[in-house]
Amino acid sequence: MPPRFFIDAALAPQTELDLPEAVVRHVQVLRLNPGDGITLFDGRGGSHAATLVELGKRHALARIGSHDPSESEAPFRVTLAQGLAGGDKMDWLIEKAVELGVAAIQPLQAARSVVRLSAERAQKRQAHWQALVEAACEQCGRNRLPDVAPVANLESWLLQADLAAAQGARLLVSPRATQSLVSFATERRDALLANGATLLIGPEGGLAPDEEAAAMRAGFTGVSLGPRILRTETAGLACLATLNAVLGGF
Repeated sequence: MPPRFFIDAALAPQTELDLPEAVVRHVQVLRLNPGDGITLFDGRGGSHAATLVELGKRHALARIGSHDPSESEAPFRVTLAQGLAGGDKMDWLIEKAVELGVAAIQPLQAARSVVRLSAERAQKRQAHWQALVEAACEQCGRNRLPDVAPVANLESWLLQADLAAAQGARLLVSPRATQSLVSFATERRDALLANGATLLIGPEGGLAPDEEAAAMRAGFTGVSLGPRILRTETAGLACLATLNAVLGGF
């Protein structure tokens, strides 16, 4: 298949476009030449066939062709509310969550988070994570970009009005939960397909007891992934894979 590139601008058929510098570098790395086909998408749905018209050291011009409305989104909407993970774990899980169909990502600063981000660092990390989302969508064939929200404090986030107004299920993944995610998703399949869900995952060390209690007061239901304790970078991905299997995403 032709290589895919995200363009942060509205695309229109039968027009020519100067490709952004980052895309030009990628085109050069791939050793593409004028006349080669590529695929462009702008995150608004569908994609466009395109052809390289000109290619220089710092410049590339593409002719945009027809629009293909095909989508590869999951049939359900899930927001992954993820406690900040240390090292490269957060990068890795965001990339894989995009591949598994996550619709939005909410990074959370929790009591046991190893990583502590200042406001400036948090803003830079958000931009970095959004760039990872774009690259993951290019790789996996998604045409709609999941949004990475600004890093939020867990306690404050649980009190937000927009969370209170959310229509979907609120699921807290906890080793102390008695109901499995599989049984929950099976029993509420139609509601999950219609309204989606928010998955709350703790950081390394899990959520503190008072944080779990606050989540329960905010309407979250505890669900289990079985008898084994999963790492924070594994738990959310296991949940997404489970929901894909139960709700038809695979």
